[in-house]
Amino acid sequence: MLPLQGLKVLEFTHAVMGPACGLLLADMGAEVIHIEPPEGDATRRLKGFGTGYFPYYSRNKKSLAIDLKSAEGKEIIYKLAKQADIVVENFGPGTMERLGYGYQALRPLNERLIYCSLKGFLSGPYEKRHAMDEVVQMMGGLAYMTGPPGMPLRAGTSVIDITGGMFGLIGILAALYERERTGKGKFVKGALFETTAFLMGQHMAYGAITKVPVPPMPARVSAWSVYRTFQTADGEQVFIGIISDKHWEKFCRAFGKDEWATDPRLQTNNGRIDEREWLLPAIEQLMASLTKADIISRCEAAEIPFAPIARPEDLFDDPQLNHGNSLLQTTLPDGTVAKLPNVPLEYGDTHFELRNNPPAIGEHTAELLQSLGYSEEQIAEWRNKGLIASL
Repeated sequence: MLPLQGLKVLEFTHAVMGPACGLLLADMGAEVIHIEPPEGDATRRLKGFGTGYFPYYSRNKKSLAIDLKSAEGKEIIYKLAKQADIVVENFGPGTMERLGYGYQALRPLNERLIYCSLKGFLSGPYEKRHAMDEVVQMMGGLAYMTGPPGMPLRAGTSVIDITGGMFGLIGILAALYERERTGKGKFVKGALFETTAFLMGQHMAYGAITKVPVPPMPARVSAWSVYRTFQTADGEQVFIGIISDKHWEKFCRAFGKDEWATDPRLQTNNGRIDEREWLLPAIEQLMASLTKADIISRCEAAEIPFAPIARPEDLFDDPQLNHGNSLLQTTLPDGTVAKLPNVPLEYGDTHFELRNNPPAIGEHTAELLQSLGYSEEQIAEWRNKGLIASL
């Protein structure tokens, strides 16, 4: 039995933040009903880097395609809300209220309902602003910390959308726990900007302590003497991180540099930092004489931290990810079959599996409406009027 089995979730979402929250709920066993218009969620049609949003964040969900602005649509949503445990939404500020599906509208129908609203900003002077992942990375300091000085750079994935969705899940789980005691639901709100600030907390603390401007990561003074990427003889790159004196000794032995291991100047991390002006170029020269495979083999044997520089497509064949249950073979809406990441947890003897591929538009509309007591004739009439889409 999956941990959230038996819970029903109504998901009014698009893009990444809300769907990521819904994906985690679905993977953990909840019945997640993604509510989209009859023509389908616009996320389905995104191109460029948006191509992967819907296929990845929609597995294990059901699709209910209805016209939310119609009287019939409102009747259906209200019936579902009476049965639901959780609502997740990440539409623009005020959208759910204008449609008649805000927390104040749904709460009287079901006092046990947990309503999770995911926005750009929490309550405050910015709360009516629209925001996206890249917007808050810029205004929250993350882009500044990622790029070189004077060149703010967004992170290479939708890190704030995804993390914001995770905080939404944390709030939902807390509300579920509280509901066990009180019998009542809760309004939970998460936001992109405040999520970014949370991630910046360690840098804010650094600034408070040092009283100097915080440098971006490419310009930082590393706490570790060897903690960087090196070029290899075959034109590749490998990251090596030496974070203890024991690691340093093992590194020296693995790479045939016994004289470094016994050099009194290099016995401590701080000593090695003092000698980096000559030490790092010497390590660069050493790494440049060896192949990527040779470096990896030596680091692995020595049990010191290392990493090849991987591309997203390299992960499909990664031995670690292909061991066990870390990748789920999924049939995507265009028929492509791909292995995509599972929830990154080991949860006792329970395995999170693929139960449903990303659904077609309205794939579960008829099934869900019949469960509410609507007849096949009624469903067919609404389909003909364009009020719903169903297979």
